[in-house]
Amino acid sequence: MQYDFENAPDRSKTDSVKWDVKSDELPMWIADMDFKTAPEIIEAMQQKLTLGAFGYEFPQADYFNAVADWYETEHNHRPQTNWMIFTTGVVPAISSIVRRISHIGDNVLVQEPVYNIFYNSILNNGRHVLSSDLAFDGKSYSINWADLAHNLAAPLPTLLLFCNPHHPVGKVWTSEEVQKIADLCHQYHVTLLSDEIHGDLVRQGPDYTPAFSVTGEAQNSVISLVSPSKTFNVAALHSATAIVPNENLRNMVNRGLNSDEVAEPNLLAIPATIAAYEQGHDWLNALKKQLKQNFAYVQNFIEKNIPEVQIISGNATYLMWIDVQKISTDSQELAEFIRQETGLIISAGSVYRGNGHDFIRINLACPLTMVKDGMQRLATGIRKYNK
Repeated sequence: MQYDFENAPDRSKTDSVKWDVKSDELPMWIADMDFKTAPEIIEAMQQKLTLGAFGYEFPQADYFNAVADWYETEHNHRPQTNWMIFTTGVVPAISSIVRRISHIGDNVLVQEPVYNIFYNSILNNGRHVLSSDLAFDGKSYSINWADLAHNLAAPLPTLLLFCNPHHPVGKVWTSEEVQKIADLCHQYHVTLLSDEIHGDLVRQGPDYTPAFSVTGEAQNSVISLVSPSKTFNVAALHSATAIVPNENLRNMVNRGLNSDEVAEPNLLAIPATIAAYEQGHDWLNALKKQLKQNFAYVQNFIEKNIPEVQIISGNATYLMWIDVQKISTDSQELAEFIRQETGLIISAGSVYRGNGHDFIRINLACPLTMVKDGMQRLATGIRKYNK
């Protein structure tokens, strides 16, 4: 089937968070795509609506088998279906697990710069953020293993909130790195909570490694959170799956999700997720080809027109992480200036903490015409800021 990645649906005045902007503004910030989702998913939703009755539901074997089949086909690791629990989203699950697995006053370990909503899930629940910052050598990020082990060994961390692949830097952790992190967590009696929402979006190079696939005793300490939301642009679907190999840990997670009332699907969550995981392979392949084209265009444009900035992004996500420290070390100020002067809306890297104040994040999951418009606005904004 031929899929359309050239035309963006008009989402103005549709309650879209991303497109609640002025008519002359171009939003390239929040992490949702400006592509229609796969027609196979839309068809499954439409079929469900024709039923005309929408009572209480709960996912059955077909849902969990679809998740398992997807991970076996796309990522070469098949989770057991009895490891799985339905939940209404990765972020609701993170907040619930923080409450259930850790205690008020505990430290929750992260690796900054990292997805800013992690901080909400930690701080809003009375826990403290402890970071083992990623090491940055000017070109790429890596784990500071000595620092990570030191922090895991401290008295209060009970959870490591792991971004796999890492957002916003786009880093795809190797299987050896994922195993090592899991081994360290198990050694120091820390639960590894792995946010894998970007796992399907590895554009090139080796695939990501789900945390549930680690071997040995470490598997008893891991929780993977997966969802079709980023992959298929269905964030408002509110469908995700917790994959927890250890029965005792799984029961704890299950009790937390149910106590917090984030374990019941809406009327479209089950059929849409099954359709995504059973029929979405070709659409995802086509999406990745478009993303590669978009990233290549931006790489070439920046090298020619804005050489003072540097692209740092790894091989995952549709979000580009750009080093702007030669222009400004206050990315919030820079982002606000660019919006005011050009209408381009981008994310200030400072919200991700760590060294994010030196970076901006740009969403490239949109038609190439929009990417080109965004790059012209970015170049104009930076040129004006430099003056």
